[in-house]
Amino acid sequence: MIDTLVSVINVSRETIAAIATAPGRGGIGVVRVSGKDLMPLVAAVLSRPVEPRVATLATFRDAQNIPIDQGIALYFPAPHSYTGEDVLELHGHGGQAVMQRLLQRCLELGGRLAKPGEFTERAFLNNKIDLAQAESVADLIEANSVEAAQSAARSLTGEFSAKVHILTDLMIELRTHVEACIDFPEEEIDPADRATQQTKLQHLRGLQAKLSLEAKQGAVLRDGLTVVLIGRPNVGKSSLLNKLAGEEIAIVTPIAGTTRDYVRATISLVGVPIHLIDTAGLRQTDDEIEKMGIARTWAAIERAGAALLIAEAGEMIGPHEAEILAKLPEALPVAWVYNKIDVYGQSAIRVQEDRHAAIKLSALTGEGVDLVRQWLLETAGWQPAGGGVFMARERHLLALSQVDQHLERAALPGLAFELFAEELRLAQRALASITGEFTSDDLLGEIFGKFCIGK
Repeated sequence: MIDTLVSVINVSRETIAAIATAPGRGGIGVVRVSGKDLMPLVAAVLSRPVEPRVATLATFRDAQNIPIDQGIALYFPAPHSYTGEDVLELHGHGGQAVMQRLLQRCLELGGRLAKPGEFTERAFLNNKIDLAQAESVADLIEANSVEAAQSAARSLTGEFSAKVHILTDLMIELRTHVEACIDFPEEEIDPADRATQQTKLQHLRGLQAKLSLEAKQGAVLRDGLTVVLIGRPNVGKSSLLNKLAGEEIAIVTPIAGTTRDYVRATISLVGVPIHLIDTAGLRQTDDEIEKMGIARTWAAIERAGAALLIAEAGEMIGPHEAEILAKLPEALPVAWVYNKIDVYGQSAIRVQEDRHAAIKLSALTGEGVDLVRQWLLETAGWQPAGGGVFMARERHLLALSQVDQHLERAALPGLAFELFAEELRLAQRALASITGEFTSDDLLGEIFGKFCIGK
């Protein structure tokens, strides 16, 4: 542990630099530098002094005092910066040659190229943000809908972390009360004290359940749902994909076996990303290429979060579809979709058949397609939350699930105080991993390694 702390301290003393804007040409490009005491570097690069937190028009110069570019310099002295260290941002013209020359100049002056996510990692290590907020930075950059961006912004401002801290504080208060009962065994425990502890525990469990629900909503916004469209050839899988996507993504012909490989499309339903996969028709065939497509279909089914099993409205679910259903993973949510109601003179409807939803629609006219959209949102786990959703990740859900398990065991009747206290300690430890107060170094490396360079 001491070696790890020394390593972190040594790394944080190094000056790092990176191009913070996306590759390619643009009107503006930014080189960001962070480290301890950057004033010598500032003086060497800029043609004039800068004031803290004041945009300064300056010429950026190389080692021979030759101008590289002219732009805006922003200097943020520690600790009042994004990373908590001295930070310099050089805003120049967005050509790659210019940005590379400017970056190289910063490296010549003692900096090194920053690793992916290292600026945000330093912000975390210097207690500028917690781990949940750090992750929301990447989520905000990657958001592919307005709703997802808003949720990531709420996490970045600390809304998720604040709720975690409230739960933690209440847990600490309860732990203190329980530990006192353990430390003074000679004192007779008042039944009222036991009742108070159980009341506080139930209050904790209620708050934890609410937090878990909100986190699940945020995870849905971030990750969405992967859905495969399966069935016999020529039942309208590609037509339904195109109708859901709102554009002609898949080729549609009356010839069976047109789709030889799967076709992907991502749509947004109230901000929830739905990843649709139109697969090759499942049937017996001697066509080697079609066989490969069918094999890929089954591979896609194994990775999917839901499936739409499509058949014609006039034929319903037959032996072939029953054979497909028997091969599907048992836990996979499946909706039976009866297509081409326009051909058979039927109306759009959704009913429950056995354990599956059954939806009648026309992929050609669009009648009933909204019923599929509704089912997809329900299956993804989306529930309208009045705009208060914050972004969450799979690891957050796992941690909250562990908290729930420990609190559930703590609520067992007649549990000894020592075991009660241990379950509370483990619950608090799981909760602390969300904000990074208790987090392994390996997890930190994995999280920040997925960030953009320059962030």
